[in-house]
Amino acid sequence: MPDQPAPYPLAVITASVRPDRIGPTVTRWLLRHLERHPAAAVDHIDLADLDLPGDLAGGGDAEGFTKRIDRADAFVVVTPEYNHGYPGPLKTALDTAYVEWRAKPLGFVSYGGASGGLRAVEQLRGVLAELHVSTMRTGVMIPDVHEAFDEHGELRRPERAEAGLAAMLRQLDWWARTLRRGRAERAYDC
Repeated sequence: MPDQPAPYPLAVITASVRPDRIGPTVTRWLLRHLERHPAAAVDHIDLADLDLPGDLAGGGDAEGFTKRIDRADAFVVVTPEYNHGYPGPLKTALDTAYVEWRAKPLGFVSYGGASGGLRAVEQLRGVLAELHVSTMRTGVMIPDVHEAFDEHGELRRPERAEAGLAAMLRQLDWWARTLRRGRAERAYDC
């Protein structure tokens, strides 16, 4: 049996910063599943814990955040849908780092009302394309999120989310390793 490749650095970003957010419940569900995914070494970044100045002039936690994005070979964004869009602090985070996002893959775990965050993800795809990020076609969407989880933070009906997560992780693994090799062989010049 061939040796397993070393885990690649995967940054999981919790996008919501609201005091009454359900985002941490969604992220904890994801992190529990990632514990059984040895291909990735997870760095959890909760935007609620960071001071990322909206004027993008640096300061606060901008430098440390940018270094964490630079170290990652792949990302998963856990995002809600607010008013048919994604949270403003996520846009600030995306704009705080710049070249550090390039030529890396990103998957989505989205949640919200009836759409499960789909509209937020569709908006994010355009922004991430501008940053030269490859987004995974398959992701996890959790509709009616406040009813979706039980009192233990587990999905009441996990089958669809778990299937989507498994497919997304297969895609993310391939892209993370392939793009890391590509960046090592030749600088990404865009």
